[in-house]
Amino acid sequence: MGNEPQPVVARKKTVAVIGAGDYIGAAIVRRFAAGGYTVVAGRRNGDKLAPLVEEIAAQGGQCVGRSLDARKEEDVTAFLAEAEQIAPLAVCVFNVGANVNYPLVDTTERVFRKVWEMACYAGFLSTREAARLMLPRKEGCILLTGATAGLRGGPGYAAFAAAKFGLRAVAQSAARELGPANIHVAHLVIDAGVDTEWVRARRKERDGTDTFEPDQLMRPESIAQTYWDLHLQPRDAWTHEMDLRPFGEKW
Repeated sequence: MGNEPQPVVARKKTVAVIGAGDYIGAAIVRRFAAGGYTVVAGRRNGDKLAPLVEEIAAQGGQCVGRSLDARKEEDVTAFLAEAEQIAPLAVCVFNVGANVNYPLVDTTERVFRKVWEMACYAGFLSTREAARLMLPRKEGCILLTGATAGLRGGPGYAAFAAAKFGLRAVAQSAARELGPANIHVAHLVIDAGVDTEWVRARRKERDGTDTFEPDQLMRPESIAQTYWDLHLQPRDAWTHEMDLRPFGEKW
């Protein structure tokens, strides 16, 4: 008694998640669906969203999965328009990654451009199109996933850092422009490792083990909760930028 799943209370609004990958993105989709929103989730291969959509439906929530190339203006416009047609768009989350590491002299023009398109240009498109839908109502929230690279460049991260620095600039400019229209824009710096298969595989390749100390990695569910909390903030105390790191990280 007391531990049974609580019924989902439906809200007549939608949340769009651009970059609904297997970890942070999927966790954000789950959290907002559990909060009663109809979530429209997009990723490059939309077929991979089928298990997540089924899981949410089984729990009483609503989720629509779509294929989406966030680098294409027409894709982003159509994706957010679909969300708006279902119900007014309340929240847009941009969560495209593009984390790559190449020595500077080995970073090709194609790599640099593609990373910028994924992590910066796509974020601009998502922010602009979400704003176009939210401005007539003077209400909404736009959440952009950043990274440590958006604060400081590191060896091998010229392309990724340039893109994430750019995304941070888009977020700052958008926040100053859209805030007076009651649209909350926030930039979240994921400033540590996330508990994913990719992170554990890299650790094993480097150190021969895929285990970490307790609380050394961030759980996607904990990150998603922060996105949820941000969208509920009262407008007289909005957070624009927040960095997230685990308790167990050695500073």
